[in-house]
Amino acid sequence: MIRAKRRGVALGALAGMGVALALTLGAQGATGPAQIRITDVQVTYRLAHPANGADAGTIETVTERLYNPRVTRKPIGRGVVTCTFVDARNRTCVATYVLPKGTLVAAGALQSRLLYEIPVVGGTGLYDNARGTLTVTATHLRPRHEVLLFRLVG
Repeated sequence: MIRAKRRGVALGALAGMGVALALTLGAQGATGPAQIRITDVQVTYRLAHPANGADAGTIETVTERLYNPRVTRKPIGRGVVTCTFVDARNRTCVATYVLPKGTLVAAGALQSRLLYEIPVVGGTGLYDNARGTLTVTATHLRPRHEVLLFRLVG
């Protein structure tokens, strides 16, 4: 009797794992194929160095105002980029962009903030479970202006 219960629990767990795996592999972004081209202006830039002064572990935090100059001169949202340096040049970053109809999140490794491409790993609202890439191109340095091109896949 106990052996049969254990076998039933094990089979149930395996079936549940199979369903979870199938759902995960089959999951696609709720957002269909789309391109979003907006600009940003850097508002703040901060570096927090570790107590020992090493490059590794330095945290870079940037806040931005987001614009769609084709629609309005007023900001349409805000962005926050947080990077952790792994050595003097390489860093891993997470970027969150809050837009009027949802939030987009991108994350990846980069060396320079002048030109880079990182994956879009998710979102909320209109961009629920978004996937694709984000290409960032700096156009001015003081104050920093960038063009953000989100290429979202279905």
